Parts: sequence; structure tokens; C-alpha cells
Amino acid sequence: MLFTGQYEHVIDAKNRLAIPAEVRSRWQTKRDGEAWYAMPWPGNVLRLYSENRFETLAADMSLTLTPEEDEAALQVNLFGMARRLEMDSAGRIRLPDEVLTLSGLAGEVVLVGAGDRLEVHDRNTWREGMKDRLARLPELIARSAAKKRGG
Repeated sequence: MLFTGQYEHVIDAKNRLAIPAEVRSRWQTKRDGEAWYAMPWPGNVLRLYSENRFETLAADMSLTLTPEEDEAALQVNLFGMARRLEMDSAGRIRLPDEVLTLSGLAGEVVLVGAGDRLEVHDRNTWREGMKDRLARLPELIARSAAKKRGG
């Protein structure tokens, strides 16, 4: 599923976060899976992947019984912090305390479509940085294009 747009939500007192109705209406269990994977990310961000997308990305990593030291550290960090979360009947996921602590999120948040995932950001921080992110867009596009060309 392609995730786009921005959705303002609240992490409630029970650590529940509603998945936007627009996202839920497009969710297909066969394509997307039955749950989400939540992964704290640097910069006080929480990444949310559909179950099937997360498992596909995980399978693409070079898994081996004897990974190099950096690869082993990467795997233990990525998979050790990731949590599988099922939606309740109201379309909410319950975020574990350690996920919220690591991501630094609470209260008012914004869910942002980021292509193959949703990202959860603090609402005020997201709003304050919007103009800066827009101003950096041409630079990011140019760097991405150069990287794809091998430069």
C-alpha cells in the first residue's frame, strides 16, 4: 500500500493510536497482513510498516547465522526494537511503553505517509519544521537522483 498525506491524531492515556480511517479503508489483509510493525527511529519518530511490507523488507536483509559485526548489530537493533501490533475493532494499535519511551512520543501526534510506511511525529515539532522540510526538498531530490545514477 502506498501511504501519503498527513493525519493529526492523539496517543491516548492507554497508549492507543488510531490508524487513520482513510488508511484502514484501503487496507487489504491479503496484501498488507493482519497487523503493523512499529519501530522507534532516531529523531523522535516512530515508523509503522504493514506486516507484509515489514516481513518483505526483513527477508531482503542478508540473514545468515554468521553475520559481520556491523550487520549483526544492525539486525539486533532493528528487530529487537520492532514490535508487532494488532489493530483493535476500532482501528487502534496499542503502543508499548518502551516504544513510546524510545520514540519520545506522547499526546498530540501527526501520522505522515512516507511511501511504504507511516511515520508518527510529535505534532508541534512536525508543524514547526514544515517550511524547512519544503525548502530542503530540491536538495534531497537532487541527492537521490545522483545516488540512483551512481554518483
